Amino acid sequence: MSLPTQTTQYHFPQRGSIYNLKQRVVPLPKLKPTEVLVKTHAVSLQYRDLMIADKTYGSASIQTPDELVPCSDMSGEVLAVGEAVEQWEVGDRVCANFTLDHVYGDINPQAGLTALGGYAHGVLTKYRTFPAHSLVAIPAHLSYEEAATLPCAALTAWNALHGPVSVKAGDTVLVLGTGGVSIFGLQFAAAAGATVIATSSSNAKLQIAKRLGATHVINYTTHPNWEKEVSRLTGGRGVDHVLEVGGPGTLERSMKAVRYGGSIHLIGFLAQTKATLASIVGRAVFRNVTLRGIIVGSVASFHEMNRMLEANPECTRPVIDKVFAFDDAVKAYEHLRSQKHVGKIVIRVAESTLSTKL
Repeated sequence: MSLPTQTTQYHFPQRGSIYNLKQRVVPLPKLKPTEVLVKTHAVSLQYRDLMIADKTYGSASIQTPDELVPCSDMSGEVLAVGEAVEQWEVGDRVCANFTLDHVYGDINPQAGLTALGGYAHGVLTKYRTFPAHSLVAIPAHLSYEEAATLPCAALTAWNALHGPVSVKAGDTVLVLGTGGVSIFGLQFAAAAGATVIATSSSNAKLQIAKRLGATHVINYTTHPNWEKEVSRLTGGRGVDHVLEVGGPGTLERSMKAVRYGGSIHLIGFLAQTKATLASIVGRAVFRNVTLRGIIVGSVASFHEMNRMLEANPECTRPVIDKVFAFDDAVKAYEHLRSQKHVGKIVIRVAESTLSTKL
């Protein structure tokens, strides 16, 4: 079979709106000795993708490549390997790490510049080359669509719960909302034997959270002071971990919901109401709370997470809300913006008669 010499990809001629997203056909670069050519099978969306499209991500919007190819999370099939590559073979099923050069340990500024779909061109393309060191094998029990949800949402939740203070059986974990990171956090915490409290404004979404392993659920519309309900559910102790995806609009309440000596993992900023800095700093000091920013995770952490997924295949299976065709990418972005989803939104890039390798 001859290898492709060009790829169909999405790009932003200019950012500012999801409706600027366009398709184009471009030549593929020559494969370098240390690279791997991958056929993309599926891509999942992040809230970050919306913000980058809208130019609201980062301080005064980050500097992206011209005509940015968006999205960071993919799964695919190895089509060719460079002459110096030994760890991959044609036919292997792989995901690319969110940050290509974050291989192990703490991230650094240089590695940060290889974050896909932001500082570097992303993965909403039918074919793409990757550095061999940036790829991770897909767990055998997962489909391409399921595997595409792992690089950002799943690994972020894993990094939060298995960082310096790892979640353990008997802990209590608070997850805010039912988006991708929160749902993975719920599943991973439950798999570890923790008690999970989940919040949402939708009773229907909360029922899904309960089916996935949440012990307690809180509708923050009927309980606007949800931190008081968390206190009640924990007997006044507070939770051990908070997956804080709201940011400025929820952090102050999370500070009241966490226990003395607990951990708040700062992941997103979906809620934009301004917080009172003095109250946050004061509580962090006097309650000995750890505030830890999360920037996804390394290739080494990805391998660790996949071993956990393989050991707990059913209770950690990715939750996919809806799968869109490649030509309907803008509709996928629209569905993400609606916030009607539970779990992940996926774009199927290539049709496959065999989604898993068993």
